[in-house]
Amino acid sequence: MLKFNRILLKLSGEALEGNQGYGIDPHRLAVYAAEIKSVADAGVQVAVVIGGGNIFRGLQGTSGGMDRVQGDYMGMLATVINSMAIQAALEKIGVQVKLLSGLTIDPICEAMSRRKAVSHLEKGEVVVIAAGTGNPYFTTDSASALRAIEIQADAILKGTRVDGVYTADPEKDPSAVKYDKLSFDEAYRQGLKIMDLTAFTLCRENNMPIVVFNMNQEGNLLRLISGEAVGTVVS
Repeated sequence: MLKFNRILLKLSGEALEGNQGYGIDPHRLAVYAAEIKSVADAGVQVAVVIGGGNIFRGLQGTSGGMDRVQGDYMGMLATVINSMAIQAALEKIGVQVKLLSGLTIDPICEAMSRRKAVSHLEKGEVVVIAAGTGNPYFTTDSASALRAIEIQADAILKGTRVDGVYTADPEKDPSAVKYDKLSFDEAYRQGLKIMDLTAFTLCRENNMPIVVFNMNQEGNLLRLISGEAVGTVVS
């Protein structure tokens, strides 16, 4: 029995850096593609949203004196590059992929619409959604929350490099304790940085669960959708 039938997988752009510290690591890209294929082959409908921090962040431009709106659009284009990379890696291993985008960029990707996304998901295709919401001032966290709600996903699966949500940063504080489950209210009261506040509020108001898990541990994604206790569930 599958725990989820339709998911939105949120990945950070930095995750694609691997050990390079910049850009796209071909090995990490191939591993992520194989993870996504494993759950698609199991019959799960998969949408993917990926950030662009390995290439450019809007706030990075702002800190250098650039106009915020211009910087945010540059960040959106960075997510398009990463989304194209995921698309290519998936197609290389035989997965049918549709690339939709908050920004229409012919001939690379079509405009995102709920009807198109759901139609492709129901055909068994992986849908990669690029360019955030298509608007400045919104992060890819917010985009993933919005897209998950639009396509009526069962949950957002947020792939990170740690295995869940902790009382403190486990990479800095060895005494940090992992949560197995949290309510939105508990996470908010404790100030836990799971997603930015806009994204978190969207999920809370629309009863969209968030599962934070370690995407870098091979097999974790399939174990999670199969019902094993992987990561931290926020609902």
